[in-house]
Amino acid sequence: MPSELQSQIIIKEEVRRLVNSLKRVSTRLLRQEFPELVKYCLKAGLCSPSYFIASCGGAPLDIVKEYIEKL
Repeated sequence: MPSELQSQIIIKEEVRRLVNSLKRVSTRLLRQEFPELVKYCLKAGLCSPSYFIASCGGAPLDIVKEYIEKL
C-alpha cells in the first residue's frame, strides 16, 4: 500500500509542476503581447493559484473533444 500512495504523490507533483509551468509561460506571453494587462492584474495576477484536473474515464478521444466543443 505505501508504494501506491508514493506513486500517486509523485504523479500529482509532476502534474502540479506541469500546470504551474504552463501558467507561468502563458502569463509571460500574455504580458509581453498585452502590456496593459499589468496595470489591471499587478497584485492579483492573471491566473488563479488553483487548478482542476479530472479523468475522462476511458472515453474515446473523439467523444471527449465533441463534449468540450459543445461547452
